[in-house]
Amino acid sequence: MVTEMADGEATENTAAKARAPSVRPFSSFERMVALRYLRPRRKEAFISVIAGFSFFGIMLGVATLIIVMAVMNGFRTELITRILGINGHMIVQPIDGVLDDYAALSDKYRKVEGVRDAIPLIEGQTLASGKAGAGTGALVRGVRADDMTRLKMVADNIQQGDLVGFAAGEGVAIGSRMAANLGLSAGDTITLISPEGDVTPMGVNPRVKSYKVSAIFEIGMSEYDASIIFMPFEEAQLYFNQDGIAQSIEVFLDHPEAIDEMRPKLEAASERSIFITDWRQRNRTFFSALAVERNVMFMILTLIVLVAALNIISGLIMLVKDKGTDIAILRTMGATSGSIMRIFFMTGATIGVVGTFAGVALGVLVCLNVESIRQFFSWLSGTTIFNPELYFLSQLPAEMNAGETVSVVIMTLSLSFLATIIPAWRASRIDPVQALRYE
Repeated sequence: MVTEMADGEATENTAAKARAPSVRPFSSFERMVALRYLRPRRKEAFISVIAGFSFFGIMLGVATLIIVMAVMNGFRTELITRILGINGHMIVQPIDGVLDDYAALSDKYRKVEGVRDAIPLIEGQTLASGKAGAGTGALVRGVRADDMTRLKMVADNIQQGDLVGFAAGEGVAIGSRMAANLGLSAGDTITLISPEGDVTPMGVNPRVKSYKVSAIFEIGMSEYDASIIFMPFEEAQLYFNQDGIAQSIEVFLDHPEAIDEMRPKLEAASERSIFITDWRQRNRTFFSALAVERNVMFMILTLIVLVAALNIISGLIMLVKDKGTDIAILRTMGATSGSIMRIFFMTGATIGVVGTFAGVALGVLVCLNVESIRQFFSWLSGTTIFNPELYFLSQLPAEMNAGETVSVVIMTLSLSFLATIIPAWRASRIDPVQALRYE
C-alpha cells in the first residue's frame, strides 16, 4: 500500500514538472517571455512609447557623454601641443646678474639628458601696424636663425614666404591672423612701435622701426597667430636695448611632464644662481579652468542617462501592472517568484544594454567625423560654428579615451540594472490568487 502511494506521488510530481516551465537562471523560457514583452501588442502602445523613449534617452546620453569628453580631451591636448610647440617647457632666468653667457649656457643645457633643445630668447611688447592702417598689440620674440628652424610648430607651418630673409637678419615672421588684420602679405613692410625707446633730455622717445615680412606662419591657435612676431635675435637685442645679453633661455624637454625631475639637473648644469619657471605654472589657471569645466559637463550630462533610467522604471512598473494576469497564470503553471523577477529584469536590462552600446557606436561615429560635421552645420547655418577667435583653435578636435569610454559604459549599465530591480521585485511579489480574483 505504501509502495502504491509513493508511486502515485512520484507520478503526480513528474506530471507537474512536465507542465511547469524550466526555472533555470535566465532559461530559454524566461528569455522568450522577456523578449515578448519588448514587442507589445496594439493595446500596449503607450508602454512601447515609454520603452522607446528610454532606449533613445540612454543612447543619446551615452553618445553625448562620449562626444563631449572626447572633444574636451582633444581641446586640452591640442592646446598643450600648440602652447608647448613654441614655448619652452622650462624658462631659465638669471638671479645674480645679466644673462650674457646665454650661448655657453644653452650648449650646457642641451647636453643634459632629457633636454631636447635650449633657446636663448628676448621678448617685448610692441604696437604693430601695416597697410590697413589699424594697429594691434604684438609680442615680439627674438630668436636665433638656427633655433627658429628647430621650432617645428612654426618652421613647418609657413603659409607665405620663407625663412631665408629671417636667417639673413633682414625680415620678421608674423602669424596669419595678424597678417590678415593688418592687410599684409610676404614681402610687405610692418611697422613696430615700442614705448621703451631712446633716452633723450626730453624723456624716453618711442622706438619706431619698419621690417620686411619674410614669412607668414599659421600655428592653428588663433591667439598666437594674431599676436606673435618672430624677430632675428641680434635685431631684437638692438630694438629692445639688450646688447650682448638674453632675457631668458627656454628649455624644451623630451617629456614635458618630467619637470620636477629635470629641475635639479638644470640647476646643477647652470653653475650659477638661476630662477626656473615651467609651463604648468604659467598656464595653471587656464588648465585648471578646463579641468573644472570638463568635470561639470560630465556631471550635467550624466543626468540625461539618469532620466532615461527613470523612464525604464516607469515603463516597467506600467508593464507589470498590465501583465498582472499573465504573471498569475505563469505562477500557477509552476514559475517561481525568482523566475518572474528574472523575466522583468531581462526586459528592462535589454533596453539599457542595447541603448548603451548603440550610444557607444553613435558616439564613436561622431567623434571620428566631428570636424566634417562641424563644417556641414557651419555651411548649413551660414555661420561659423566653433569660432577660432573664441575657442583658440581653428578646428574642432576629438580624442577618445578608452578608460573614460569604459567608465561611461559601466556607469550606464549599472544605472540601467538598478532601475530594473524595483519593478522586477514588485512583479515577483504579485499574489496569483489576488491577481486572478480581480481580473
